[in-house]
Amino acid sequence: MFRLASQIEAILYLKGQPLDLAFIAECAGCDRDAAETAMMELMDDYAHRDSALEVVETPLGYTLQLRGSFQTLIDKMIPAEIGTGALRTLAAIAIKGSITQTDLVELRGSGAYQHVQELVEVGFVRKRRQAGSRSSLLQVTDKFNRTYELNDLPIQQLGLATTEPISANEAETIAVEHEEHDGVDFTTESN
Repeated sequence: MFRLASQIEAILYLKGQPLDLAFIAECAGCDRDAAETAMMELMDDYAHRDSALEVVETPLGYTLQLRGSFQTLIDKMIPAEIGTGALRTLAAIAIKGSITQTDLVELRGSGAYQHVQELVEVGFVRKRRQAGSRSSLLQVTDKFNRTYELNDLPIQQLGLATTEPISANEAETIAVEHEEHDGVDFTTESN
């Protein structure tokens, strides 16, 4: 039979979220004191391992997680979650290649301001002030290209016949043509 600490390790792994001690004890079929003793043993075991994982107590309970020193790996390997509206705005920027924020707002509506802010924060869009203009120029970043691996696709798969920049009207036409095929809609929508 497995030792209690190993059973608790399995419970933390399987649930994948912080758990309180009472729930852990119930799942392990033991009393709270035994669960607490086994949890301390497990935490001590992980503290002395050369491992990417650690068991920690958070305000929400105990959890098995990746050590903080691996945060750059997490950022590189797991794409950020963004809403549908922001994803559609991101697609419009990617198809255009570069677009002014003013043109993007004309294409996507006023919700694009919020989407751009979100996309800049997650590192998918670069926003640069243009000399002599009140509007910023928007472009996708290398992080976007790595995350979605679009550099590896032939330009025809993206629905573009050329690598030349296209107008906002052309981007909308492409979006409408591909809406049924890809489930992507560039028309104005908040989310």
